[in-house]
Amino acid sequence: MTHEALSTIEPKMQRAIEAMEREFAGIRTGRASTGLVERITVDYYGTQTPLNQVAGISTPDAHLIVIQPWDRSVLSAIEKAITKSDIGLTPNVDGTVVRLNVPPLTEERRRDMVKQVRRRTEEARVEVRNHRREAADALKKGLRDGDLSEDEEHRELENLQRLTDRHIEAIDVRADRKEAEILEV
Repeated sequence: MTHEALSTIEPKMQRAIEAMEREFAGIRTGRASTGLVERITVDYYGTQTPLNQVAGISTPDAHLIVIQPWDRSVLSAIEKAITKSDIGLTPNVDGTVVRLNVPPLTEERRRDMVKQVRRRTEEARVEVRNHRREAADALKKGLRDGDLSEDEEHRELENLQRLTDRHIEAIDVRADRKEAEILEV
């Protein structure tokens, strides 16, 4: 019972970190990144399809994203999807490709993005803490049911806290890295 609670919680905590990193990839920094547009869905013959499944996405330089659809008929749908998205970039259609110029961020926009990073970081911390509470409840139930002794429960709760602290620290490290990346001029 004891190791079950910890072994099932650790992957959940890791998934919380991975989800936060995926969201961080969509937060714009001062330079072009394919992560900005990969989450955008395009109406591809009546089906909402992720952009990276209908086109090749590349960043030839730090301020340009080039999207080259595999089927030219989807070019206008890509343009519409980018325009509707919240990334704040205007698509330039060039016959066969879509170009997105990524302008340098203003100081105010950088501060807004740092706020987004901090909000998402706190959500990830809360998610990890909820998983900790879930595991602690399972350990306490094991104590009540007689599956665990008090010493075992205490030891496992300490292990759970160390596991939680390690994941919270990993979240903070990734958040600090993303903030530094956003604030870099």
